Amino acid sequence: MVHRNETSSTPTRRLLAVLLVLAFSALPGAAPAQEIRAVNSVAITVDDLDDALAFYTGVLPFEPVEEVELAGPAYERLFGVFGLRLRVARLRLGEEEIELVDFLAPDTGRPFPPDMQSNDHWFQHVAIIVNDMDAAYAHLRAHNVQHASAGPQVLPDWNPAAGGIAAFYFRDPDGNHLELLEFPPDLGAARWHEPTDRLFLGIDHTAIVVADTADSLGFWQDTLGFAVAGTAENYGPEQERLNNVFGARLAIAGLTVGAGPAVEFLEYLAPDTGRPYPVDSRANDLWHWHITLETDDVAAAADAVRQAGYQWVSPGPVDLPDGALGWHRGLLARDPTGHAVLLVEE
Repeated sequence: MVHRNETSSTPTRRLLAVLLVLAFSALPGAAPAQEIRAVNSVAITVDDLDDALAFYTGVLPFEPVEEVELAGPAYERLFGVFGLRLRVARLRLGEEEIELVDFLAPDTGRPFPPDMQSNDHWFQHVAIIVNDMDAAYAHLRAHNVQHASAGPQVLPDWNPAAGGIAAFYFRDPDGNHLELLEFPPDLGAARWHEPTDRLFLGIDHTAIVVADTADSLGFWQDTLGFAVAGTAENYGPEQERLNNVFGARLAIAGLTVGAGPAVEFLEYLAPDTGRPYPVDSRANDLWHWHITLETDDVAAAADAVRQAGYQWVSPGPVDLPDGALGWHRGLLARDPTGHAVLLVEE
């Protein structure tokens, strides 16, 4: 939820370092190793696709686009899971799309820990824009949706980057986090303020907890070509109750690329107790999400990722013989915190 640059009058030393990195990152410099054309979609692992579809198209108004079943050596190498068979459903809300991914074999992996907190490093959500927070929250309550926030929070006006934004975290049936956002008239893209009778409008961004903003910029900005669109420092009782983390103080950076939703960094300056992304994570673990990024040349993007020292999950660029979901080549990689990106080529 970043829209304007904002710093505290008494920033911590850590926050000052973060914001200096972001300020310098906006200056002209060397071209990124590989340009990404668009954020295509966000993929969410689910335990049972039919149950997930009932939630996303019944409680939430996502519209089905396509459903496929995938198996075979190419997809085993792409996702780094042997003997897999997947059901994948692609859904649309407004102009944005998500994918729900159900591992039929091997069965869905490890669930979210029951004591998961929003500052754990595997945390990720998509931010769904609504035109009436009270009505949207009442709709979720009528369907007994699980809270992740105490309730909708309106961020204070002293924060010019986020003041007046109403936000609420909730969970899908598998424990995946989602967010509702309502922008005040002076914040957010113009299209979120166009007259409409729809309550749920689309996806503004996907947010990821990062261990270190500067390290993450090395991957997202320097290697893949995202641009920093804004930064903020968020704290106070409203932020604590939104994240349900006592004493939460966050350095936030919003990044954009050619098209599609933004990617938002959430670095917890306090409390610094979030657990690291498990190093043995696999694509069938329920906490696995991946952001699908379109590029004109997967091999070049993969080389850039490897030369910059970041982790591949796939053993290399993988040709996808049936072109399922429109992709003919792909590679799964991880950013410095552990979040997965799927580089794809049409």
